[in-house]
Amino acid sequence: MNKITQLFKIKYPIIQGGMIWNSGYKLASAVSNAGGLGLIGAGSMYPEVLREHIQKCKKATDKPFGVNIPMLYPNIEEIMNIVVEEGVKIVFTSAGNPKTWTSFLKEKGITVVHVVSSSVFALKAEQAGVDAIVAEGFEAGGHNGRDETTTLTLIPMVKEKVQIPLIAAGGIATGRGMLAAMILGADGVQVGSRFAASVESSSHDNFKQTILNVKEGDTQLTLKELAPVRLIKNKFYQDVQVLYERCPSKEELVQLLGRARAKKGMFEGDLEEGELEIGQIAGIIHEILPVEKIIQQMMADFEIASKEKAKFEF
Repeated sequence: MNKITQLFKIKYPIIQGGMIWNSGYKLASAVSNAGGLGLIGAGSMYPEVLREHIQKCKKATDKPFGVNIPMLYPNIEEIMNIVVEEGVKIVFTSAGNPKTWTSFLKEKGITVVHVVSSSVFALKAEQAGVDAIVAEGFEAGGHNGRDETTTLTLIPMVKEKVQIPLIAAGGIATGRGMLAAMILGADGVQVGSRFAASVESSSHDNFKQTILNVKEGDTQLTLKELAPVRLIKNKFYQDVQVLYERCPSKEELVQLLGRARAKKGMFEGDLEEGELEIGQIAGIIHEILPVEKIIQQMMADFEIASKEKAKFEF
């Protein structure tokens, strides 16, 4: 056991990212049943939908699972109360100040983890009293940090600053990536894109198939003026780039973005007009697999890579 498996009482130090429109109870429970920590992604759920997913997840697994909550959520107070009422024991927070809700959650006996994109915010999260940190590099899909710090450099920088358990995220889809992150100082990994392309992911099959077609350079971080997001370069992405040629105002970007772009792309399968959020690591994802098989492959790859590492010791 290491710090992460002890903290969450799980078999493997693998956490499934709480991705909007991908991370319903089916994915979360499958990851937890396979030995990792599954997370329900609250960011794309109305409060009562979240409650339903939590209740279904409790029926689908007797293993630990958690909820990922972006703190910019408009119904944040209602969401937090639902998490407490339903007896959720683990909450990952993101997109906001960890001081706002950490004390409230910890007073209820909930383990709190905060997602950061810099060592500065990692230190602030530790000072706020969180139990662990997810440090997410620039490679990650979806909403991302503004500084464009890669996982390779972010993890050792954060490790220098904090004492609490550290989870690496961004560009990790294999056991070798997991080993690399842990050698750099992480105690575990958070995996998003690989689980988005799983049988149990709640995203549309069109989106899953598109993930398999992604190659190097097919994703880009954009919309920094609103909230930086890594997208597949589809028609909507190209429309954004055309607008940028005119030096648009923030209001013009908001108007183009409109509402429910992510739902349209990932959940409804509109590959032209929707937001298709995925990480750079999608370039090495070639199959849609059941979660259990993904985790088995990751751990087998991790063991092989761990043994091969000995070849490079002097």
